[in-house]
Amino acid sequence: MPNLQLATLTAEIEANVRRALQEDVGSGDITAQLIPAERLAKASVISRDAAVIAGTAWVDAVFRQVDPRVAVHWQVVDGDRVQPDQILFHLEGPARSLLTGERSALNFLQMLSGVATKAQHYADKVTGTQVQLLDTRKTLPGLRMAQKYAVTCGGCHNHRIGLFDAFLIKENHIAASGGIAEAISAARKIALGKPVEIEVENLAELRQALDAGADIVMLDELSLEDMREAVAINAGRAKLEASGGINDQTLRVVAETGVDYISIGALTKDVKAVDLSMRLSL
Repeated sequence: MPNLQLATLTAEIEANVRRALQEDVGSGDITAQLIPAERLAKASVISRDAAVIAGTAWVDAVFRQVDPRVAVHWQVVDGDRVQPDQILFHLEGPARSLLTGERSALNFLQMLSGVATKAQHYADKVTGTQVQLLDTRKTLPGLRMAQKYAVTCGGCHNHRIGLFDAFLIKENHIAASGGIAEAISAARKIALGKPVEIEVENLAELRQALDAGADIVMLDELSLEDMREAVAINAGRAKLEASGGINDQTLRVVAETGVDYISIGALTKDVKAVDLSMRLSL
């Protein structure tokens, strides 16, 4: 499974930030105009929560687009674990610009750090096993690449990015295609070289998927006993991914069945933003 690298996201970051600033600033920050244009200021941003940091490049882009005169001095990097009241970065520049960029910058940082913190919470639970924890497509519209990057900052991994880079053949696809073997065969003809993953709901379907040459088989809500048997039946022929109904209490025991991957929608859809605060000084 791929893991997004920050260097590949430059255009995406700039586009995310342009949209956010258009939404927030629009035709101009009328409240910031209360402050004399020539007034300079400094600010510090702290975390009020224990967290894993993600999103520094989005913050940089916000202030670069608002006013390139603003200097951002980071005290942390993406992937760092921080404690409550820890300073994350300092700002210097025109007071108007610091205040205009504040909300958009903190929105990106608090949301993406929330994703990274959630990912780290799950990754810590499977330390010592061979399993990789994967995100899903259950992301905020327009921010998928950002959230998937944040997942990697927390020590988890990316599933496919979208509908274009890998097959994920689920129950309805199988029914409409005429069966498991038929669906996998058709996928090979449509996009040779793209990974083919198929969902199964029992061991009989697993055997069909393996015989048809699936690259990855998703075990949808199988019991622990059936997962263990699936690993034995598979014998390394394909990668096995556990999915469905996996939570804090069951994650470790599922990892210990020997599956290769566990996909968890909560990495990106059930996220609590990290509490951040900016303190301005003139």
